[in-house]
Amino acid sequence: MPSLRSHIFRLFLRFAIAPRFRKAGESVAELRKVFAKLAKYQKIPSGIDVQSTTVGVVAGEWVAGPDAAEDRVVLFLHGGACIMGSPATHRELASHVALAGAARVLVIDYRLAPEHPFPAAVEDAMKAYRSLMEEGLSSNHIVIGGDSSGGGLTLQTLISLRDAGTPLPRAAFFLSPQTDWIRFDGESFKTRARKDPLMTLSTCRFTASCYVGQNDPSTPLLSPAHMNLSGLPPMLIHAGDREILLSDATRLADGAHEAGVNVTFKVWDGLWHGFHASASVVPEARRAISELGMFVREHLT
Repeated sequence: MPSLRSHIFRLFLRFAIAPRFRKAGESVAELRKVFAKLAKYQKIPSGIDVQSTTVGVVAGEWVAGPDAAEDRVVLFLHGGACIMGSPATHRELASHVALAGAARVLVIDYRLAPEHPFPAAVEDAMKAYRSLMEEGLSSNHIVIGGDSSGGGLTLQTLISLRDAGTPLPRAAFFLSPQTDWIRFDGESFKTRARKDPLMTLSTCRFTASCYVGQNDPSTPLLSPAHMNLSGLPPMLIHAGDREILLSDATRLADGAHEAGVNVTFKVWDGLWHGFHASASVVPEARRAISELGMFVREHLT
């Protein structure tokens, strides 16, 4: 049974936040402005240290709590449909992950579409990961993950690293992931269309077109959930049962399980796309972050 707070917050998203994005329409510049303005209302937990950094040639931020282990690292790939977002817009979420996992969280500022379409973001994520290892950090001390499009970027990065013969991170997590930028045929695009307080099919199609750019739509890595996922590390996948991208998460879980990957998949009752970002308000989001923290600790201990 969803909490009263989650119900109220979902209504707030539907009637106060979603209209701002609808008003921005298909203007990338306006969408970025809305996203940046909302980020100003973040509540950073006390005790969090944030440091700007450059890992190799990729800029980003280190986010860590007072008990963060030096050799326990989360490489976090932020969401934003690959057209918006930055370490600054995801500072609160990264802070909660850092505290829950007692880890240092590196949020990278990867290149965004449409100025830099696929595979620019994947290349940046791979460069950052390899730079961590070049600095002396073992792949066994790294967990990679992301929210929304950052979850899909996580999957693209893992597949690319595997196919290149690079040692993979110890584990990976996916929070409301988008795992296909070409097909929009999941049943949740219909069954959750009226339940999702934020996302719409038309928005997904528009942002995906920005990310795909002039690339051939048949490029396998643009639909990574349909690829061979064998050999990938243990996964934690979270999704809300009121989000139109639920099918993307389900396909990832099914494909990984069929490939022999250790998968933990949980669908949260009454919650929406990217609900983890509301951990300061919604109790279910705090529990989800706690589960993620346990996952990180388990695999990086």
